[in-house]
Amino acid sequence: MQINWNIKPEDLKVKLDHFWELSGEKIKMIRDHYDHSQGSPVFTVAGQYTTRGWTEWTQGFEFGSSILQFDATGEDEYLRYGRQQTLEQMASHVGHFGVHDHGFNNISTYGNLLRLMLEGRIPLNTWEKHFYELALKLSGAIQGKRWTTLPDDAGFIHSFNGPHSLFVDTIRTVRALEVSHVLGHALWIDNDRKISLLRRAAQHVEATARYSVYYGNGRDQYDVRGRVAHESIFNTHDGAYRCPNAQQGYSGFTTWTRGLAWAMAGFSEQLEFLSQVPVNTDGMAKEMESVESICDQAARATCDFYIGHTPADGIPYWDTGAPGLVHLSGYLQRDADPRNGYEPVDSSAAAIAAQGLLRLGHHITTTDNENGQRYWQAGLTVLNRLLDDPYLSNDPQHQGLLLHSIYHHPNGWDYIPPGSNIPYGESSMWGDYHLREAALYLDRILKGGSYYTFFHGLNP
Repeated sequence: MQINWNIKPEDLKVKLDHFWELSGEKIKMIRDHYDHSQGSPVFTVAGQYTTRGWTEWTQGFEFGSSILQFDATGEDEYLRYGRQQTLEQMASHVGHFGVHDHGFNNISTYGNLLRLMLEGRIPLNTWEKHFYELALKLSGAIQGKRWTTLPDDAGFIHSFNGPHSLFVDTIRTVRALEVSHVLGHALWIDNDRKISLLRRAAQHVEATARYSVYYGNGRDQYDVRGRVAHESIFNTHDGAYRCPNAQQGYSGFTTWTRGLAWAMAGFSEQLEFLSQVPVNTDGMAKEMESVESICDQAARATCDFYIGHTPADGIPYWDTGAPGLVHLSGYLQRDADPRNGYEPVDSSAAAIAAQGLLRLGHHITTTDNENGQRYWQAGLTVLNRLLDDPYLSNDPQHQGLLLHSIYHHPNGWDYIPPGSNIPYGESSMWGDYHLREAALYLDRILKGGSYYTFFHGLNP
């Protein structure tokens, strides 16, 4: 991508103001017209949100979006809706043992509400605060129970595919364990054995960095630094690593760009958590120092790969090895084309990646100003592009906010408009949510507000 070195946060102010106005309209449109009896809204078909039964991993994004809207605008109707729906709809997600999505569903709802209360943005109510804390404590423990043990005191939170499967996505759900730990909770299993959720979080971070990210040396000398595998497969009998794989990408040996973006945002967010929260390490101080170093290496590698393997405007195609890219000669030297006829772009990957670039840039600027500025400016470049045509959905009939997002191209789930060979023009609940999250992140910086993190206000 071509980094815009001249753009400043202030240059996005007008776009952000328009964005939040548009965002509120989309939230109300879904609230008033989507049929929730069919399940959680997942992605749009011809501009209207529909569902897709795989796992219910997007409901927290729907209601969390309303909470973020209140955070950005102060309009109480969004807080009331987000709070009420969290109370009525999200309990099943807290108690869901079958998914790896607790950091998505529950941090986006209970977590955002607790954060706002701790920040003084909503009135302190002791019992309401305890309600959010209890939900987050249980969510982290239940997520931590979904565990595959590896040799040498290692392990990972396994995906909904089963105990053999490590998804790179879960680097952003591990925060559920960390919030639970900071709130003083632990996982209790048979024979009253107490398991540290911080230790499990650290082990999962290490496993993801080791097996999901490639560094171009040692075991990975055949590969490219910063490339990411969506899924890593293990032998569940002895814990041996077997091979990379992909569910939503083209192959285990190409990079599904949304998986890359999850890694960028997740490792950068972990760096912030590990450096800012004085957690009770339970004798793990040296181990946590090592984890912080691992996160720094993984965050830099994945962000560098994104910058080097994304079209000029910072919007990626769905997979860096997608076979149709061969027909798009010089595609990295020009802006991405959502209607190119060969391979779809994935704007949701860009929305997630923008936050990873901004957070990493902000985090390392004091110690590595040159690279810090490079990542920061890259993040501004991507976000600036997403807040404009053809990505921001200004059509009042379209329920989505961020256009040209895709879900599962190999499964053929995405809507393909008549006359096209590829999906384009549609939105996803995670794309809309993460664009709101990135916009809120920058908005707070522009307005001089407190720095936005998932753990802000938590006291160990």
